[in-house]
Parts: sequence; structure tokens; C-alpha cells
Amino acid sequence: MMNLVMPIIGWSGVVFCTLGYLLLSMKLIRADSISFQALNIMGGLCLAVTALGTHDLPNAAANVLWMSIGLFALSRQFSKREQKQP
Repeated sequence: MMNLVMPIIGWSGVVFCTLGYLLLSMKLIRADSISFQALNIMGGLCLAVTALGTHDLPNAAANVLWMSIGLFALSRQFSKREQKQP
């Protein structure tokens, strides 16, 4: 079963990251949108899990950083929204 699960997780990560970039390039979403950040966070998470599963630590580190940047950007967006509300 794990022989099937890990590739599905990995390919899902590829789809999430690529879809985010495609939608951004086509100007269908904005870089500061929740959807763009969510696609990057999910993509980074999936790819990091797969990399860790194969002991590919440099790849895992790159994807954890990718995911962390998305989480940071998302947290800034939410804090800005809270500041605008009375």
C-alpha cells in the first residue's frame, strides 16, 4: 500500500505547485491570494513528505522552506485583515 501512497502524495505536490504557478502566470490568481499560498503550502508539504520518505534531505529542506514561506505570507495576510476590521 505504501508503494502506491507515496507516489500519489508526491505527484499531488507537483500538481499543487505547478497549478499555483500556472494560475498566477495566467493572472487568474494573485500572489497575495489565499488560494496561491494554499497551493504552495500543500505542494511543499506533499513534496517534503515524499522527499523525507526517500531520505532526500536537501529536497525535503527546500520544500519545507517553500511551505514555510507560504505559511509566513498567509499569516501576514490574516494579520492585515484583522488590523482592518474594527
